Parts: sequence; C-alpha cells; structure tokens
Amino acid sequence: MKFDGNVVFLILIFAAVFTAGQAVIGLFTVATTKRRVNKRLKVAERVDGVQALVMELRKQRGLNAAGERSDRLRWLSNLIVSSGVAYEPRKWALYVAGLAVAGGLAAAVATKNPVMFLLGAPLIGVGGPIFYLKTMAGRRAKALGFQLPQALEIIVRSLEAGHPVPTAISLVGREMADPIGSEFGMAADEIAYGATMEQAIARMSERCQHPDVDLFAATVRLQERAGGNLTGLLKLNAATVRDRHKMRLKIKAASSEGRASAMILTSAPFIAMGFIIVSSPHFYGDVIHEPVVKWGLAGLGVWMFIGNMVMRRMIDLRL
Repeated sequence: MKFDGNVVFLILIFAAVFTAGQAVIGLFTVATTKRRVNKRLKVAERVDGVQALVMELRKQRGLNAAGERSDRLRWLSNLIVSSGVAYEPRKWALYVAGLAVAGGLAAAVATKNPVMFLLGAPLIGVGGPIFYLKTMAGRRAKALGFQLPQALEIIVRSLEAGHPVPTAISLVGREMADPIGSEFGMAADEIAYGATMEQAIARMSERCQHPDVDLFAATVRLQERAGGNLTGLLKLNAATVRDRHKMRLKIKAASSEGRASAMILTSAPFIAMGFIIVSSPHFYGDVIHEPVVKWGLAGLGVWMFIGNMVMRRMIDLRL
C-alpha cells in the first residue's frame, strides 16, 4: 500500500497546528485562572494590614466603611455589588458618557432625525451598562452556585483535620478561584479584623445575593445560636446545595425546548425582514414612511416584547 507524501505532509502540518493551538489555549486558561485566584492576593500585596485590606476590598465592591450599600438607588447598589465588577465611579462616568454620545449619534444617523439623539443617548448610555451589570451578576451567580459545594467540602475537610474555623475559611479564599475565593477571602479578613463568623458570613450573603449562599449563612447562624456539630451541618449543606444545582440543570434541560422556540420565534421576523430588505429593497422602502406602517411595526415590536417576557416567566423557575 502506497502513501501519498503530500497527504502525510498535510496531516503532519494539521497535527502541529492543532497541538500549537491547544498549547496556546492551555497557557491562556492557566494564566487566566491564576489571575483570578490571585485577584484578592494582589490587593493584599498593595496594602499594609488587615484593616486597609478590608477597606480596599469593600471600596472595590461599592460598599462603605461599614460594609453596607448606599441607600440611594438601592437596586443599582445591589446590582453593582452582586456583579463583582470593580467600582470605579470616574471611569464608569466616562464610559456612560461615551456610550450615550455614541448611541445618540447612531440613532440620529440611522433615522436621519436629530430628535432621536435624545432617545438613543439614554437608551444606550444607561441601558447598556445596566445590561452589562445584569449579565455579569448572572455569570457570577452561576459560578457561585457551582463553586459553593466545593468550598464547603474544603471547609469540612479542614475542620476534620483539626484546623480552627477562621483558618478553614481563609483556606478557601487562598485556594479557590473567583468569585467564591474572593468572597470567602473577604469573610476571613473581616473575621481577622474583629467580626464574628456569623457576621462575616451574613455580609457575604448580602454581597452575593444567591439562595445557596443564603442557606449557608442560615446554617452558620443556626450553629452559632443553637450549637451543634458544624462539620455535620456543613456536610449536609454541601449535599443540599449540590442537589439544588443538579435540579437547576434538570430544569434548564427540561425548558431548553421552550427557550429554543423563543429564540427562533423572536429572531425569525428580523431575519426574514433583513433578507427581504437585501433582496428587494423596494418591498418595504415604498411604504416604510407611511404612518400606518410605522405604528404597525411599533405595535408588533411591543407585542413581541410582551410575548418574550411571558415566555421568560414560564421558563424562569427558581429554587
């Protein structure tokens, strides 16, 4: 059997490129993981003392010196804290101003109406950052739900090895990646700063705004006030959180058909309209300026939005 030298050469080239790509992806993944793990540790290297570390970490999360949110725009403060994005008001103000100007100009140019600048500027300048914060908060909540059982098991094993509770909590802060690593690290720093374990975990629950973390805080509060075997309670807590995570995955799988239908039904009109505009520009171009067409398209858009909200409520099951 004869082998074609060109085919063998191409196979070797493909193998070399594939191996190089895997190496680059692996190095990037490891570097990203190390950077996330060392995020809080890098802050600790820049400051001196536990007090300065606690204050700096709270400042980056948008909290005051007492670890509480601002009373103004409470929902926005909760969103900023739960998103985990570094709180930098001046930089954020520049970003919002830039997005507002860009959004207003884009709306004015697209519609050829200068008045639309007043609508596009707040829609993009305010709605864009809020959407970004909501997206980051959702990703962070998903990661917290996945990492929390592992963190609780680390604490359990540390306690079974004879370590005190603060040491077990700080171990999670050193060894696990963000976001759970930073949250437990902040709790360990607050305990070292003078707070009780119940207070530190309660503040962590307020920062995370996640039902599984709330369950963990309730377990610690129950053990602090009523006593009992903390190791056994945390084992049961970890098993419960893991079962709840499995149930969320089952619900996601069961509702996948509904979510796919919502995506298809939502995108199909826009895809069809885009195809018609490209293939036959005069199909809509001759009547798009008619008031009936404008109001009709606006009504269809509002009706489609309401339908999406209804479908979202139907598949949004929480545990």
